[in-house]
Amino acid sequence: MSAPVEATDLLDLKFLPAWVKEPGATNHYDHYTKEESPTELRGGDRDGRHKDRAFRSRERRKHTQRPGSESKPDRRHRDRMPKKEVARGRDTDRANHRPSSDRVAQAPPKPFEGTIRFLPRQSLLENVVAQIKSGSVAYSLFVLARLFLEKPGRYEVRLTAKTEAPLYQLGENGGISVDREFLERNAFRFAQRDFYQVNVVESDPIKGSFSNVARCRLSGTLLGPTNHHAYQPQLRGLYEQRFSRRMSFADYQRQIEIVSDPAVVERWKEEARKITTYTTLREQPPLTFSSAAETERHFRSHYFPALVHSVKDVTVGGTSSRSLADRVLNRAIEQAWVRETRSPSNIMQELASRLRQNGLHIFRHRRGMLFVSPIRVRAFVHEQAGVSPLVNAIFEAVSARAGINRKQLFETLTGNGASEDAEPRRLALASDLRWLISEGYVIEFNDGSLDLPRTKSKQPRQSAEALAASARAVDTLASTTLWPLQLIWREP
Repeated sequence: MSAPVEATDLLDLKFLPAWVKEPGATNHYDHYTKEESPTELRGGDRDGRHKDRAFRSRERRKHTQRPGSESKPDRRHRDRMPKKEVARGRDTDRANHRPSSDRVAQAPPKPFEGTIRFLPRQSLLENVVAQIKSGSVAYSLFVLARLFLEKPGRYEVRLTAKTEAPLYQLGENGGISVDREFLERNAFRFAQRDFYQVNVVESDPIKGSFSNVARCRLSGTLLGPTNHHAYQPQLRGLYEQRFSRRMSFADYQRQIEIVSDPAVVERWKEEARKITTYTTLREQPPLTFSSAAETERHFRSHYFPALVHSVKDVTVGGTSSRSLADRVLNRAIEQAWVRETRSPSNIMQELASRLRQNGLHIFRHRRGMLFVSPIRVRAFVHEQAGVSPLVNAIFEAVSARAGINRKQLFETLTGNGASEDAEPRRLALASDLRWLISEGYVIEFNDGSLDLPRTKSKQPRQSAEALAASARAVDTLASTTLWPLQLIWREP
């Protein structure tokens, strides 16, 4: 028979049911001091095991954390901490990541609240007018407007600002912006070519072996090896010239990366050979500066005070409008161009006005679409007496078939040309058709289709097939390319 098992052994293993009254346990922690009492380490509640595990975890982190780093409360126990302590911890985290006090707080850029209009480039418009006047065909104003908007070299952009929110320009033809401070910060970079002649000469090759170079992440500028004698002056000069108003020098130093690519090192050696000097263009005798920072100080003291001024209207070229330094204006022009390309109503109005001034005629046709022609179109009552049968046949054939062209018209009126009088009839038909087009009684469009001018009198009701054919002709005209205008877009 086995020896009886003592109750104390079962109590220590916790195998007894919960309703069994446990006797008082002996204190096994008499050797601990007051600071690490058993109550604090294990506690008398059911969470003693979890607290003991947390204690061991904290002790483990104390031995494994890096020197100088501060311990933070375990994420699993943040919910058990008092709310004041949690808030205090969050404030401490924010304080550790607080920006430098010398960084300039910048307000968000103001949006452009004025109007943006796209205008046809005058030199190209003159070529278009000459091309249209040299023929007798009509062109869709809608397609013509889209052709001007197709490439930035074909149009200009006019910006009109509101009185309470003007635009700012640098000099007479310099950069523009909605923010005066933006121009002030970048004035030297935008206008240095107007006031200084930049001279670049090459010195002797760089001697020494370098395994890496420092590079600015923000601008991509290679600053050279950190142990090179020109590294610190170049780093400080680049910061003062471009980033001093955006961040502190300590923050800027965090944007410097070390690159070990041999090709990049060789590129820095080639760039370091180039020595840049700046010579004034508006002073006699001219002054020469050896660094950009020194040149900028001279620029701000002599030229800058009277350079920035406000404007209400300004016109920029289409190509320049796509590369403006002000991102707010650049984005606003881009969005306006997308809207105008989808529905070019504004540039169509401008085109119609300028084409009329040059002696061309604007008329509506085919569902109210606008067209331009060198000939004034007018209706002709061809049933009247004295009109030749061939002219009446031309009117009947054109009115019966929408979108008919010259070849189809000749085949309809002269047949296959097998008869003896086919050739004379063709010549007579060509002569009469030319006269009708030149007088505006028949319209010939740039895609080769023929049609009659619209009349105010009630027209006979067309069949469903004729209406469908007319709709297809209109859609084809709206999407066609103006092939006779391909020679117009030569740059002057």
